Amino acid sequence: MPVASNLERLLAQQDTDKDKKITIDDRGSGRFELMDSSGVAHPVEGVYALSVLLQELSQARTFLDPSALSENPVDRTSRLIREVYWDSLTRTVDERGIGRVARDEKAVSLDGRRHVYVPYSDERAFEYFRGLERSRPELQLKVERLPETVTPGFVRSLDGRHGILTLALTTGPEPEGVPFVVPGGRFNEMYGWDSYFIVQGLLSDGRADLAKAMVDNHVYQIQHYGKILNANRTYYLTRSQPPFLSSMLRETYARLPKDPAWLKTGLEAVLREYRTVWTAPPRLNEEQGLSRYYDDGTGPCPEVEPGHYDEVLAPYARKTGATPGEYLKGVLAGKYADKGLAEYFVHDRAVRESGHDTTYRFDGRTVDFLSVDLNSLLYRIETDVADLLDSEFGGTLRLSDGTLERASLWREMARKRKERVDAFLWDEKSGLYFDFDVKNRRRSGYVSATTFYPLWAGLASKEQAEAVVRNALPELERRGGLAAGALRSRGELSTERPERQWDYPNGWAPHQMLAWAGLERYGLRKDAQRLTYRWLWAIAKNARDYNGTVPEKLDVEKASHKVFAEYGNVGTEFAYITKEGFGWMNASFQVGLKSLSPELARALRDGTDPERLFGAKTE
Repeated sequence: MPVASNLERLLAQQDTDKDKKITIDDRGSGRFELMDSSGVAHPVEGVYALSVLLQELSQARTFLDPSALSENPVDRTSRLIREVYWDSLTRTVDERGIGRVARDEKAVSLDGRRHVYVPYSDERAFEYFRGLERSRPELQLKVERLPETVTPGFVRSLDGRHGILTLALTTGPEPEGVPFVVPGGRFNEMYGWDSYFIVQGLLSDGRADLAKAMVDNHVYQIQHYGKILNANRTYYLTRSQPPFLSSMLRETYARLPKDPAWLKTGLEAVLREYRTVWTAPPRLNEEQGLSRYYDDGTGPCPEVEPGHYDEVLAPYARKTGATPGEYLKGVLAGKYADKGLAEYFVHDRAVRESGHDTTYRFDGRTVDFLSVDLNSLLYRIETDVADLLDSEFGGTLRLSDGTLERASLWREMARKRKERVDAFLWDEKSGLYFDFDVKNRRRSGYVSATTFYPLWAGLASKEQAEAVVRNALPELERRGGLAAGALRSRGELSTERPERQWDYPNGWAPHQMLAWAGLERYGLRKDAQRLTYRWLWAIAKNARDYNGTVPEKLDVEKASHKVFAEYGNVGTEFAYITKEGFGWMNASFQVGLKSLSPELARALRDGTDPERLFGAKTE
């Protein structure tokens, strides 16, 4: 089969919008004659078959199995995730992988060098990377050691020379980077909460080795950077992300040969981060005994896209006669200072630690809220630790520093947190969990998918879980899955109040996966299966109709990947074939597919619209 000529004709005839994809938005005939090397024509019909043909031709396949063109989109998507996407998203920070992982679309190095930063406490890593800097000059590395104490001022001083933060190396005479999976696209580093969902996908696909490596890298971050970072770039040194390590550790350990020493190392990291980051000031609110998100850094975030802050800066800039861009440079240079603007950046940074950047849920005041999600996660850490101490260490464990940990103490901590959550975050009248606004001393009333986190964590009573389902699903369940928040909570949009990506009508893989697991935990399987089906159907539909696209998020009202809020939709920009998908979307597809009943799995492969199965869901 001649590749070049067939590919050229296929694009000319069927890719009418010239984006190097064949989708339902193209206006081609939907029929193509594939010529073999003998000049015999083989008809190929339908957008899906033509898009698969394009993908196969783009990989220079000179022989084509006709069955590939009719492979069910559900099976094809799952197979590609398992066989291609995970490996394509895997990175290492070492000689073999540094060139790839050092590339960063979010921050430009002013001197053109690839800046590599090693933690102060890892002498072996520093020697390794300095040796690499000397022996591989073509890599254009600039290796630096972080100071013993990393301050917000130090991080700000790196503007223009931000870089990759090194992670764990294997032991032995020839060190290699411990591998990790990145989300994809512009997110080309190891992220905090993304990693938990990615690990679930890896475990679902039998990749316990890679899941263990992910845990090891998070443990390394706590040991050497003091916390699991938003991601391993220097501009993320001042903040973390939602803490899932205890569950990551527990679920991975269940798939590995018993290794109490490895588990103990992981638990020590969990406890250190829990005590020094999440339940200590400034994240701990001592009056309510609950925690909030908080970034220790100051000022604008270097990783945002150019122009991101223009709308916020415009009124301040007008007072000085400067453009927003000029004003931003003045802020960074210390020329301009405004208390209100400084406070804005405190909240802006905190919402990024929450992982929900951005949303009207926090009303631009993230630091003022004790959130349902974070405190559910801390409850889950407390119960995970108690369960592991009981099941693996007989109820007590002496740590390396001599501290004796008791399961009974951790269960008591969990009990007290549940009391506080019930007092401040549970709303009996609404039958929902809400974030608590400490500034105004009231619950927010914003209906969010995070109301399902207490179910996932096991924090809710059975009555509370049933109330959440009864009250949240009518507002959040849509054709393509669970929306991040309710339409009425988001409010009206306008030029002055644009769409935010973590609000209605967008849906996100973490919310789906946590809701599914939470519903199953309380025996609400029918609801879990229905939500799972809706989400998987939307993913498969977009992969079928849009050249294999597996995006970062979905518009669940339209069951579409066409989301244009803020950064757009990562995972949708590619030519010919996607080789990555998107980390947590890949995971949600694999995990969800394994949990579906045989009847729903058949309906999914048949492409049955969920509205035919369950009825329409619109507001």
